[in-house]
Amino acid sequence: LRMLPVKLIVTGDDFGYCPRRNQGIVECFLAGAVSNVSLLVNGSAAADAARLARRHNIPIGLHANLSEGSPVCEVLRTNSSLLNQDGFFHGKMGFRTALSKGLLKMSEVKQELKAQVELFRELTGHLPPHMDGHQHVHVLPEVRHVFAQVLEEYGIKYTRVPVEPGLHKCDWIAPSLMDFYQGVEEDSLNTVDVFTKHGIRWPDIYIGLSTMGKNMSVGNIISAIDAAVGDFLGQGPARPQSGSVTVELMVHPGYPSAPDAGGCGEGPDDFSQSWERLHELQTLMEPELQNYYKTRNIQLCSFKDM
Repeated sequence: LRMLPVKLIVTGDDFGYCPRRNQGIVECFLAGAVSNVSLLVNGSAAADAARLARRHNIPIGLHANLSEGSPVCEVLRTNSSLLNQDGFFHGKMGFRTALSKGLLKMSEVKQELKAQVELFRELTGHLPPHMDGHQHVHVLPEVRHVFAQVLEEYGIKYTRVPVEPGLHKCDWIAPSLMDFYQGVEEDSLNTVDVFTKHGIRWPDIYIGLSTMGKNMSVGNIISAIDAAVGDFLGQGPARPQSGSVTVELMVHPGYPSAPDAGGCGEGPDDFSQSWERLHELQTLMEPELQNYYKTRNIQLCSFKDM
């Protein structure tokens, strides 16, 4: 049972954010350390990212962005509920605040999501096989319904539901971040029925909050996968229908952004300019981790291999 095959989707998020992020993600893909990428179409290096994906045959989906930078829909760039007084999206927490105050128009959220899908298609030549939300905005109240409608309209089958097993036991996560993560988890649990009703699917297991940035280590990744797979097999029927367990590991590798290059319209954020990106890149490429995948019968794949 322990050796039940695991299909692992290692998704490099924020592809297109800046040239140095693109470079790092491509290196990870070519080294077999990342198997799938998620494109920010409003990222300053999005067109370059799409070309790289085509050249290297990298499976690519859409990282829908409603919280950082500028909208891609022309009409919404002036005077829309999605913008703050500086003319940019409200930000990770600002978006949540505006939403809770009832200030965001869901018709505009839908318009922007559709514009991002269309731009993705224009850049890559195909629709995204999977689509999730930058800073987990896709599981927020109200937004989740609109997001599910857009996926169903375009026939996009897969998404991400960020509920990470054992997260509350991870005592290395700072309390303020843990509060945010637990909010994401609660929103995600409330989203399951909505996504299910619209026929959207996601991997059996999600990992990525406990292993982000400086918290990423080979040991952390291994114990997160082992514990989550063990839990998953322990709770239900002995064998998932497909005969394997599917896991998505969300990662953010790259070289630190140059201060004046990148971002989604406002320049790169602190996390993007920090050493933590490079730390993720180096950890994911560790031979010890690659070796663990082999001995544990873990096959790296993308959403279309689910």
